[in-house]
Amino acid sequence: MIISKCETMDATIGIIGGSGFYSLLEDAKSIDVETIYGRPSDKVSIGKIAGRDVAFIPRHGARHRFPPHKVPYRANIQAFHDLGVERIIATNAVGSLNPDYKVGQIVAFDQFVNHTHGREDTFFDNEVAHVSTADPYCSQSREISKVAAGKMGLDYRDGGSVVVINGPRFSTKAESKFFIRQGFDLINMTQYPEVALAREKCMCYLALGIVTDYDAGIAGNENIKPVSHKEVMEMFSKNVDNVKSLVKDIVKEMPEKRTCQCASALDGAMVRV
Repeated sequence: MIISKCETMDATIGIIGGSGFYSLLEDAKSIDVETIYGRPSDKVSIGKIAGRDVAFIPRHGARHRFPPHKVPYRANIQAFHDLGVERIIATNAVGSLNPDYKVGQIVAFDQFVNHTHGREDTFFDNEVAHVSTADPYCSQSREISKVAAGKMGLDYRDGGSVVVINGPRFSTKAESKFFIRQGFDLINMTQYPEVALAREKCMCYLALGIVTDYDAGIAGNENIKPVSHKEVMEMFSKNVDNVKSLVKDIVKEMPEKRTCQCASALDGAMVRV
């Protein structure tokens, strides 16, 4: 059964993150959602933040059962769309390729580079649309995030290019050095196609990355040990409370009206014959 907007509360803001973000929502209830692309990563939680209806999906599902290349990205974004979500706030663990991006910082990405393969990365399988992703992250949401982080005194950076690799393995030193030479700032496994799919649905998308490590081979420094999953999770856990507080403030300050260009992403994009 496909859940429609009329069958539940109308949540205009959606959050995609880890299991630690369940506690963000007040009066939360979980609903089963099935889309035309199958089920999302897990049940969708619907609750309140600052009096506003918010939907939440754990990207990797309960007990982190979906590896990065198997996350049902299309179903996740479609589920939000079916529930009436217009704005998405996503959280991510990211590695640093640039010594200016410090471990523990929170970064709002402004660009992505796709180095994944084999992922179902578009809703347009049966019709043609050339959607612009020149500026894939919502400018209005980023500004709200920047102001909120400044008021909170967080170690926050507005802007950074993230290269997205397929995973689930981490990079070799040679690959990491290649990405550094290309001028990329950060590395991650889940930003693509999530952000691009949100754009195809005319949703605003804000991604907040927690810098958890310096990727293998950064700046040619052989003293930097290769990243491990244990270290990533430890650093993420140390900083997750700051990100949760920031997300709450962003939701609180988000105006009802969108002034960005995200809602018009499909204008002129469809190929009509």
